Amino acid sequence: MLVCMKTVALADFVGAPLVAVDELCDDADVVLVSAPCEDPRAVQVADVDETMCLLRSAVAAQPTASAVLVGLLRLTSSLPAPEGLIAESLAYSLLLAGPDFAVWRAAHPRRDTVPEPGPAVRLERQDDLLTLTLSRPRRHNAFSREIRDALMDALELPRYDTDLRVDLRGDGRSFCSGGDLDEFGTAQDLGQAHLVRLQQSVGLRLHALADRTTAHLHGPCIGAGIELPAFAGQVVADASTRIQLPELRMGLIPGAGGTVSVTKRVGRWRTAYLALSGAVLDAETAQRWGLVDELV
Repeated sequence: MLVCMKTVALADFVGAPLVAVDELCDDADVVLVSAPCEDPRAVQVADVDETMCLLRSAVAAQPTASAVLVGLLRLTSSLPAPEGLIAESLAYSLLLAGPDFAVWRAAHPRRDTVPEPGPAVRLERQDDLLTLTLSRPRRHNAFSREIRDALMDALELPRYDTDLRVDLRGDGRSFCSGGDLDEFGTAQDLGQAHLVRLQQSVGLRLHALADRTTAHLHGPCIGAGIELPAFAGQVVADASTRIQLPELRMGLIPGAGGTVSVTKRVGRWRTAYLALSGAVLDAETAQRWGLVDELV
């Protein structure tokens, strides 16, 4: 069984032969199959009908973000990374200003947080290897402004020392649990926030250094926790790695570069599936899809 889903209007093609995948993909945003399929655009699921219900529910709950997402993925899949990041940031800012995110923000009050001691990102250099370790384990290395700015500063070194290789790691049980939710929606000027997002783009910096960068994943790698390492030229993951793009439930889309980095690795169809479904991807599946290069 093969199902083609076009967001927001859904069109089902049940019982079509697997060879039909190629004909459907241009029009489809998600392609589901119930049997093994070599086409890298298709997602094999245990129960097509159940997955379709899940996707329909996700789209019905967040129709605006869903439509913005799939339209953006069609764009970023054909753009160079710098231009794709501009498009993503503009779309993200648009949704931040929308009513759906406002509803989520109102339902999730910000917490009082206790600052953690020490640097947000540890730097260690041995010969020509620079290891950058996210070091806010009590917050599961949530991607905060503090971590972002520390990474931008640290990544200046390999920009100018072209012999340096970079290892990106995370302390504690998680590589990175995604964006710091307490910082979501705090910007008063969304136009200015868009400009800051581009000027302080860790994703763009990692993209420029991709051929010298290895990301080492473990535990939860949520939102920014997979969007950023996906820019690295080599992504290594251990068996505990779990990958998720959950932003849609907030009325948002991936905003740390994932519509560019993840899409370049797995294609717009599988990226759309991950973002629309909120599914958790294990390390083996991530390697099979090409989101991870090596398992350790």
